[in-house]
Amino acid sequence: MKNLAGMMKQAQQMQSKMQEMQERLMEMEVEGQSGAGMVKVMLNGKGEMRGLKLDKSIVDPEDTEVLEDLIVAAYNDAKVKVEAQVSEKMKEVTGGLNLPEGFKLPF
Repeated sequence: MKNLAGMMKQAQQMQSKMQEMQERLMEMEVEGQSGAGMVKVMLNGKGEMRGLKLDKSIVDPEDTEVLEDLIVAAYNDAKVKVEAQVSEKMKEVTGGLNLPEGFKLPF
């Protein structure tokens, strides 16, 4: 019975840490770039886009396809960085607990 109480306490602590992490993810800001910095995308820790900056020289109304590709590339760059940071933070929260493959927290 003592082990069960200890496990419940640990679960409550982990739940509290997860709540804190959720709040920190909303505040986190990660920048992705493409086109040698001519396109920049800012994401929060949940992967939601918070900003987009375009160098004026890259905007060509006659060639929107290149700009579209650069925006996608910058977003993907930022998303990879977000996932890496979230993974590191999850290791802190779970105390190195090995979660099953494909088990994604917090989203």
